[in-house]
Amino acid sequence: MAESTEEVAVLVQRVVKDINNAFKRNPHIDEIGLIPCPEARYNRSPIVLVENKLGVESWCVKFLLPYVHNKLLLYRQRKQRLNKDELIDVTCTLLLLNPDFTTAWNVRKELILSGTLNPIKDLHLGKLALTKFPKSPETWIHRRWVLQQLIQESSLPTFVKKENLATFPTERVQQIVQEEIEVCNEAAGRYPSNYNAWSHRIWVLQHLAKLDIKILLDELSSTKHWASMHVSDHSGFHYRQFLLKSLISQTGIDCAILEQSPLVSKQIPDLPKDDDEEETATEHHRVVDLSRLLEEEVELSTDLIDNYPGHETLWCHRRHVFYLQHHLNNKLPHNLMRLSPVESSGGTLNDLHLSPAVSHMTQAMDVDGLNDSNKQGYSQETKRLKRTPTQDFLGIEMEHRFIEQILSTSRNVEQARFANAYRKWLVTLSQ
Repeated sequence: MAESTEEVAVLVQRVVKDINNAFKRNPHIDEIGLIPCPEARYNRSPIVLVENKLGVESWCVKFLLPYVHNKLLLYRQRKQRLNKDELIDVTCTLLLLNPDFTTAWNVRKELILSGTLNPIKDLHLGKLALTKFPKSPETWIHRRWVLQQLIQESSLPTFVKKENLATFPTERVQQIVQEEIEVCNEAAGRYPSNYNAWSHRIWVLQHLAKLDIKILLDELSSTKHWASMHVSDHSGFHYRQFLLKSLISQTGIDCAILEQSPLVSKQIPDLPKDDDEEETATEHHRVVDLSRLLEEEVELSTDLIDNYPGHETLWCHRRHVFYLQHHLNNKLPHNLMRLSPVESSGGTLNDLHLSPAVSHMTQAMDVDGLNDSNKQGYSQETKRLKRTPTQDFLGIEMEHRFIEQILSTSRNVEQARFANAYRKWLVTLSQ
């Protein structure tokens, strides 16, 4: 029995070493997986490396996982000493087999903070773990921690500070954002309704991309096809709702970067310039039509509901988008906001310049004359129109027509139930 235990220890030590050697031979491994193999094959390593794919024969997992697990626990209990290289190898093997083992990620946090472990390697390890366990919550949590370390100057390890500190806050952050979006795409495709992946994607836009308008628009465009192919995935549609809400809140902050985006409307005439400004005449003011973005989302919802009847996710998404339309119509009638390139760099919502027509309408529809205490004589009818613009009435009427069309043409029982529920919601909204 003692010999058997010793043989197992030798075996798993060799497997851990084989995994480490596989990463040394090919640092571009992009996927891991288990190879169904009930028995060991004579004189052959259970670690298989084919191109950029790393496979582990299933028979050895029952020996390998308890070994590295116990080894790490003994280290944490200070009952066994491990040098830094051994710690990196043991935690790597353990996390590839069980990425939700929090202790292993915590050990690697300590190695990163001490400057022993490159945080970029941990991003790569997490990416590999997600190819096998795409929903792993501990992996996503650790990934966010690593990203926070990378974007904080005071927390960067020495080897990152010296080489990349000068360019890190700009080009590197943009690159990391794109890499994280790709990781989220992969994970969402491997596991349906992967809430953890979509939540991480939102976090990236909030904390790394800083809700950059161009990125928000790009994401709205790039996820359209994905949503059309996953009509029951509420997490994906919730992400699109987040994008729309963020665009509504952020459009007035920075519009200059949208000039190359296809979702930005045609340029409008420039404001009169002084002689000193003629040299910058090529920098045009742009308009972002928020109403059009929401209309396109409603059109997408209409197509998907018609083509894929009986999916509650699509009706919930339509309800959310229409609510955004309703809110926006009551907030700003024309929904057109403009900033010059210079003003947009550091402006706020208070610095927003509306086009003349919009400014005039905003003044004309000032609810209850709040902007001028001397204004009086407002009729009840005028106040009612201000609270509910005509455009909102038309929108609700069009939604009722859409519902009637669905009820008259669809034979799907679930589709009819969702349509009736949506109609009841519209009635409560218009009251």
